[in-house]
Amino acid sequence: MKYLLTMAATLLAFASANGQALAAGELHIYNWGNYTSPKLIEKFENAHDVKVTIDSYDSNETMLAKVKAGGTGYDIVVPGDYMVQVMIEEGLLAETKPYQMENFKHVDTRWKDVYWDPGRTYSVPWQWGSTSFSVNTATYDGDIDTLAILFDPPDVLKGRINMLNDINDVINAGLRYLGHPLCNKNKEQLRELSQLLLNARQHWRSIDYRTTEWLKSGQVDASQIWNGMAMRARSEVPTLRYAYPREGFTGWMDNVAVLRDAANLENAKLFQNFIMAPENAALISNFARYANGIAGSRKFMAPEIMEAPEIVMPADAPAPEFVPPCDKEVVSLYNKIWRNLKK
Repeated sequence: MKYLLTMAATLLAFASANGQALAAGELHIYNWGNYTSPKLIEKFENAHDVKVTIDSYDSNETMLAKVKAGGTGYDIVVPGDYMVQVMIEEGLLAETKPYQMENFKHVDTRWKDVYWDPGRTYSVPWQWGSTSFSVNTATYDGDIDTLAILFDPPDVLKGRINMLNDINDVINAGLRYLGHPLCNKNKEQLRELSQLLLNARQHWRSIDYRTTEWLKSGQVDASQIWNGMAMRARSEVPTLRYAYPREGFTGWMDNVAVLRDAANLENAKLFQNFIMAPENAALISNFARYANGIAGSRKFMAPEIMEAPEIVMPADAPAPEFVPPCDKEVVSLYNKIWRNLKK
């Protein structure tokens, strides 16, 4: 028995030294809905003898509230850029040190040192894209590359607009339309913003995350939306067009991070390393329809993604703006505006 135990320890040490962790057991993922490739999960399960379970959420804030409440049983979460920074500051994430992992060499240089996780001590790229809006050009064929579509819409779109049920996306779009800075504490400018939103609200049919459902059903002809979801919607409604508003729009990256109290820490780290392999990152993109931030993945990606107008921005479009988290005073002011808007 002593010999067998010694042999097992030797094999484990050998595997670890060669970057081949021996895995088995479980992994519990908490991710955005309809965002995880079944092929990716099946490949990971088969490669590491790990059973994966997935639950979903519809916003960074929903995920944060559940994690802070404790006892979730989740190992992995997929927060957006600004939320990674928030969760690091609140001590909610494990220092998994992805920069030391075998596949970190595949991360595109642009995404190795980011404001939300300098040097990548906690997180790895999942998907990245932009937040703008799509318009059904069969209903309105005028200029759509302006936020006026949402806040001062043409008559044919009035009552036919869906906005994301997301405080940051709605407020930031309003501030850009007014030409005011983001993370704004100026009381006069915020009063102007609040009035803009209240006036525009009469022209919105809904405030809902189910963007593709509203567009595909024909209940709305314009909706705030993420670019990958816009591509999915266009596959069923070919007359949809994704806008690049001249006033600006938000860029974002979702990231795989491990919770500090993860019960399956080593399996979670294996998953982080796994998705940095180019062929695996491409599986995510082929399903979710976004770019992934992993160099070398393009050759494994579906051709229609590489040519999609939702993914390939026009040369004259403004660059997407990545927005760091605002301080607590601003968040409090924004919450008041949001509650008033949704009364």
